[in-house]
Amino acid sequence: MSDSIPYDVEVETLDGNRTTLEAYRDKVLLIVNTASKCGFTPQYSGLEKLYREHRDAGLVVLGFPCNQFMQQEPGDAAAIREFCSLNYDVTFPLFARIDVNGPATHPLYQVLKRAKKGLLGSEAVKWNFTKFLVGRDGRVLGRYAPNDSPESLAEPIRKALP
Repeated sequence: MSDSIPYDVEVETLDGNRTTLEAYRDKVLLIVNTASKCGFTPQYSGLEKLYREHRDAGLVVLGFPCNQFMQQEPGDAAAIREFCSLNYDVTFPLFARIDVNGPATHPLYQVLKRAKKGLLGSEAVKWNFTKFLVGRDGRVLGRYAPNDSPESLAEPIRKALP
């Protein structure tokens, strides 16, 4: 069991194209399960700001919409894209809706949760906007709670970028 993400894992873009994470090898990744109708939804602004400030240095924010928490991401891909674009001017990569818990947990999240457990050693993602920081070598460096603001991650991100 590795604590590194599998770059060959299949993911689906919000546009419906199947691809892998290979394009993000050697980048610092901030992987977030997102939702459009959540109290933490305004974090899209902070995530976009982090992305714009640090993308030239190698940071990529990856958003994975999830509808598992009180159905707070009910829209289809077009609705998600429109919401994120119109309300938060999101330019970082967004992917198709996935499950982050339960029997249909996406393989990427299986690795993330195993590598960095949550409060009291729990693997389960507790809510939308849980964030995982991944280093250039693919190792999962940190797990951050939904109430950890994107701004509070600036220092760990800077440390991971050199």
